[in-house]
Amino acid sequence: MRRAALALTLLALAGCHSAPPSLLVLQTDFGLKDGAVATMRGVALAVEPGLQIHDLTHEIPPFDIWQAAYRLQQTSPYWPEATVFVSVVDPGVGTDRLPIVARDRDGHLFVTPDNGTLTLLLDADAVTSVRVIETARHQRPGSSESHTFHGRDVFAIVGAKLAAGVIDFADVGPLLATNKLTRIGHPLALAQPKDTGWQLSGFIPVLDVQYGNVWTNLPSALLQQHGLHTGARLLIRIYDGEREVFSGELPFVRTFGDVTQGQPLGYLNSLGNLAFALNVGDFARVHSIGSGPQWRVLVTAK
Repeated sequence: MRRAALALTLLALAGCHSAPPSLLVLQTDFGLKDGAVATMRGVALAVEPGLQIHDLTHEIPPFDIWQAAYRLQQTSPYWPEATVFVSVVDPGVGTDRLPIVARDRDGHLFVTPDNGTLTLLLDADAVTSVRVIETARHQRPGSSESHTFHGRDVFAIVGAKLAAGVIDFADVGPLLATNKLTRIGHPLALAQPKDTGWQLSGFIPVLDVQYGNVWTNLPSALLQQHGLHTGARLLIRIYDGEREVFSGELPFVRTFGDVTQGQPLGYLNSLGNLAFALNVGDFARVHSIGSGPQWRVLVTAK
C-alpha cells in the first residue's frame, strides 16, 4: 500500500511539471561587434535560465527589412512547432510603428516590429493571427525612458516570456487583422516568377552572401515547364532597375564541381530555385550584382 501511494504521489508531482521551454531564435541587423546581441540573450535568460537560444543571423545588412523578411521565410519552416522567432531590423525604433507577435499555421511565433518584416510570410498565407504587444504590461522593467533599443526592452523579453510559457499568445495584447499589417511597398517585392513563353522572368531576392552565389525566385517547376533541364545552356540577363548589369551564357548543371574552377554555372539552390555561381569563386562580386526587389533576371534557353 505504501509503495502504491508513493507511486501515485510521484505521478501527481510529474503532472505538475510544466512543459519544457520552446526554442527562441534571434535575428537582427546588429552584427556581433558590440554587446547588443549578448544583451538580448541576457534579458531572455533572466526570464528563464533554461531557454535554448539560437541565432538565425545577426548579419542582415543595416535597416534591410527585405532581407529580414526573406530570411524568416527561408528558415522558419524547418524549425519545430512553437519555436519563437525574435526579428529586430527596426529603422523606425521609437516611432509609432507597432510591436507585434504573429502566429503562423505551423504554430511558430514571430516577435517583431510591424514594418514589413512579415511580408513574405503574409504572401504565402502563412500568418494566421497577430496581436499587438501591450508594452505597458510587457516592457522590461525600468526601461520606459529608453526608446532606441526595443530589441532588448520589448522584443527579447516578450519572446523569452512566450518561449518560457510565462505568457501565452492571448496574453500579448489585442488582436490585429492581418490585412492591417505593413508590407514592403516596392511593386517588384511581390512579383511572381513568370514564363512568357519565350523567356522566364524573376528577380534576385537575396545573395548566398558567404560565397557570392546569386539566388533567384525562379522555381524548378517553372524551369521544367519551360523545358529547361540539366545540360541546357542558359542565356542570362540581370538588371538593377532598368540598367543591365550582366549578360552572358552559362551551363545549367547539377552542382558546382560539374564545371571547372572559376567557370560560371546555373544550378538549383537548396530551396529548389535557379541560382548562378562561379565554381570556387564569387559571381556577385565579379559582376557587381546585388539583391532586392529591384534586381530583375531574364532567362532564355540557347
